[in-house]
Amino acid sequence: MGSGAGGATVARELANKGFEVIMLEAGQPFSPLTRKISWLNPLRRTFLVKDEGAIKWVFPHYQTARTGKDLVIFRGVTEGGSTSIACGNILRAERGLKEIGLDLSAEYKEIECSLQIRSIPREKWRPLSQRMFDEADKFGYAPKPTPKAIDIQKCVGCGYCEMGCATGAKWDSRRFFKGLVGNGLTLENNTLVKRIVVDKDHARGVLVSDGSSVHQVDGDIIVLSAGGVGTAQILRASGLPVRDRLWVDIVLTVGGISKNAKMLNEAPMVWFAKIEQHIISPYFDLLSFWFHKSWKKVSANDRVGMMIKLADVEQGSVAPDGTVSKSLTETDKKSLEIAKGEAREIMEASDVGGPFVDGMVHGGHLGGTVPLAAKDVKTMHPSGLPENLWVADLSLMPRSQGMPTMLTTSALALRVAKCIVQENEEK
Repeated sequence: MGSGAGGATVARELANKGFEVIMLEAGQPFSPLTRKISWLNPLRRTFLVKDEGAIKWVFPHYQTARTGKDLVIFRGVTEGGSTSIACGNILRAERGLKEIGLDLSAEYKEIECSLQIRSIPREKWRPLSQRMFDEADKFGYAPKPTPKAIDIQKCVGCGYCEMGCATGAKWDSRRFFKGLVGNGLTLENNTLVKRIVVDKDHARGVLVSDGSSVHQVDGDIIVLSAGGVGTAQILRASGLPVRDRLWVDIVLTVGGISKNAKMLNEAPMVWFAKIEQHIISPYFDLLSFWFHKSWKKVSANDRVGMMIKLADVEQGSVAPDGTVSKSLTETDKKSLEIAKGEAREIMEASDVGGPFVDGMVHGGHLGGTVPLAAKDVKTMHPSGLPENLWVADLSLMPRSQGMPTMLTTSALALRVAKCIVQENEEK
């Protein structure tokens, strides 16, 4: 269930090992946004884009939910999952793994070898991004070019990675399974999993809706890869255990002003600096530009953004109907204030002017709802689930990351797939 980094990795591994795989994806086939931001400019001050919920009219592959008064979460519900709307960043996010004794080195290496990983050359960065990199280095933040799964020759630096890649330069998880469809793998889009059908501690199949009917799909092995919210929702609706430890990797982009900065003329997040439990990276926040009041007063050419991606406190819940309860804790708020000061410091030193304004506080890396414990690591099977029901997404990660998580999701899923194959061989 799910065709993002987790689901695609498991599906590819199992199909290549001779399993007959059915991939159930709740979303529709993905297509990138091909119109530029100027098309939306006349709408920015109208009631049509009054809040983040209006994204569905612009780009239906996003799902949004306000989980508290101060936080919005975004999910990619489409073929390829959130990888289709990610920035293509490939970093090892490992916070919390040593504590439970989980070493994914072999899986990281295997996946990295299967991808074309490059950093955007400095000469392709905008002049302002180069200055901010140098100033961050002077402050001792040790910035680095961001490794990305990208074909540099195809990348046109349009800045629209989150809206899909129109040139095919950016990798997404569809590449893992497209060649297997019809050859050991069946893909069913627009198929929403309602719950797991469990009979005497054995998962028999899943109850699904395709919009016109509800029916059961049976399977010998069932793998949930619907993300920290989707996986938790399905398990809760099935009466199976879920932990109220949702984390989202909080994102806040501090906005400044620099004439003709033209941040949308380069790929997002060309460099990053890892500081404590967060990263800082140059980033034009399209969501804030469209839907956040304080960002609507400055043109796209002049708006400058510095993203903060923060490892938040693992404290949030998902109900059986998918309702999410999650707000910023006092610890989160204090950490954000410190990071905001760092972001402003770098921008001011780079001659970026104010007023400095906060963008939308949101999260999109969703995990922690079925966290692995040390006793689960050998089997990669969370305690309390039927033996033939597995989880292969960030739900397994016990800690928030404050880092790009696409590679880690895939590494977790690859380890799960290996355990499934091994268990099947032993039987």
